[in-house]
This record gives sequence, structure tokens and C-alpha cells, in this order.
Amino acid sequence: MPMDAAEIESLIKQALPDAKVDIRDLAGDGDHYAATVVSEEFRGKSRVQQHQLVYAALKGNMGGELHALALTTSVPD
Repeated sequence: MPMDAAEIESLIKQALPDAKVDIRDLAGDGDHYAATVVSEEFRGKSRVQQHQLVYAALKGNMGGELHALALTTSVPD
């Protein structure tokens, strides 16, 4: 069963409580999403480390219930 956008956002916010999260369903099928995540937790971390934090927040659902996630991360202005 695919994940819905609210569930993805909830998992990310549980791991990164200060995060501003924007989720978009790219294909309308509940399997292909784009996410923009802005969090102070990313400050000083490489882009790869930032993405790893988000993937860890998804608790192993990446590649299973969640087939594809185009991810953009940044720190707050």
C-alpha cells in the first residue's frame, strides 16, 4: 500500500521537529513524490548528510511503500 503525503510529512517532522515540509505527489499514484525540507538540523551538513537524515526519518519505507522521492533540502534563511 502506498504512503500518503501526510504520512511522509509526519515521519519527517517526528525526526526533525523544526522542519518545514512541502510534499507534492508527482504522478498522482501515491508512489512518486517530491519533498522540500527546510531544517536547522541541516546546518553544517553536506547535501548527502541532509538527505540521509530525511531517509532515516522515513524508517525504511523508501523503496518499499514509497517508491520514489525527489528531495530538496536546505537550512532556514
